[in-house]
Amino acid sequence: MDRIPILRMGSFLLVTIQVDLYDRLALDLEADLVQMVNKTSSKGVLIDISAVSIVDSFMGRIIGNIASMSKILDAETVVVGMQPAVAITLIELGLPLKGVHTALDVERGMNLLKSRISIEFGDEDDIDEDGYISE
Repeated sequence: MDRIPILRMGSFLLVTIQVDLYDRLALDLEADLVQMVNKTSSKGVLIDISAVSIVDSFMGRIIGNIASMSKILDAETVVVGMQPAVAITLIELGLPLKGVHTALDVERGMNLLKSRISIEFGDEDDIDEDGYISE
């Protein structure tokens, strides 16, 4: 069965989508990701869509749903690597990606997640080099 791998990086989860998502795969990703956020108590989700060439309204809603559910579970969501054509499509479809932060690449996305977490939990010095929040 096809699944999109979800990698844990410290307090964050990283998803790199390498294929165009069909509906069942997108729904499975949504369920798997929310379950993983809950299971690992992750504080951030980074979704890399740099290899995705087409985003339809369904995929846009899935990204929005992931962000909303992650927020309920106390995790921030950042989408990185959005192609200009994808951004244009999302705007033309009128999809508000509420709660979704964006960055150009994975490195900037991780930095954004770290800064969002530090705003929520205090000083960025509380986050160690592995991305864990020190007590």
